[in-house]
Amino acid sequence: MAHYSRRLAYRPARKTCLLANLSSACALAVVQPAAAANIDLSGYRISFDENFSHLDVSSQGPGTKWIAHTPWHGDFGEAQFVDPEENFPFTTTAGGFAIELEKGNDGKWRSGLLASVDGSGHGFAQQYGYFEMRAKLPSGPGVWPAFWLDSQIPDASSDPSVEIDVIEQYGQFPAAYNSTLTVWPKAGGGDRQSAMHINNVPSGVMSSGFHSYGVLVGRSQTIFYFDRNEVWRTPTPAAHRHPLMILVDLGLGGGWPINKSPSPAFMSIDYIRAYMPVESHNTP
Repeated sequence: MAHYSRRLAYRPARKTCLLANLSSACALAVVQPAAAANIDLSGYRISFDENFSHLDVSSQGPGTKWIAHTPWHGDFGEAQFVDPEENFPFTTTAGGFAIELEKGNDGKWRSGLLASVDGSGHGFAQQYGYFEMRAKLPSGPGVWPAFWLDSQIPDASSDPSVEIDVIEQYGQFPAAYNSTLTVWPKAGGGDRQSAMHINNVPSGVMSSGFHSYGVLVGRSQTIFYFDRNEVWRTPTPAAHRHPLMILVDLGLGGGWPINKSPSPAFMSIDYIRAYMPVESHNTP
């Protein structure tokens, strides 16, 4: 499976944007949000439903709903995403599901990631529709939870990859999270193109309770939601030609110090769902 996106070197640059609350270097890529509106899912049906009553995951697949690594075999951040073991880094109990981040006795950090498509291209992916996670995020400096989508591209294709970060949260900023849409060209195919928005919320609200983070990917517009209220929209790029896989992870660092990061830290997830439009013209 061809893949060009990497959650790597550009993170410190995004740190500068967050500090400046949209510096001039970042603002060129940002589309201003429209007036807030609730999402109407009456014209959609559920196409993917994970309530984590039982976690179906393996290291690399095949045959499981999730794999515990990116299908292009690339880690990012300061914590290693490890193979699933009993009660680590994933736990499913009567109290719910969680991804755990922990610093071991060897001084190394380990955590978890879930991807809905394996390295052979098997799994769930969808080009258009609404994608949503309801979660309670960890607090503390250095934690870096994310819920994101990425293009599933055939090996023979030279098309660019589209990455949609529904939520990317840096723990030292408890009153904000980032939403980003990035087009990653194939190697040698030009520069990446990115639009990013900082979503301001009441301080501490993301770690004190569960909230939903969603995105409606349409043919002309990609619209982001917090608790199903619109927070930002940006044009869907012409490069978006392929289905999107679902990924969720509890990363560490992202360009920020980790010397005061909490261990353990938990990202609790109530559900992850995708909705498909009943009629193709229903997407914006």
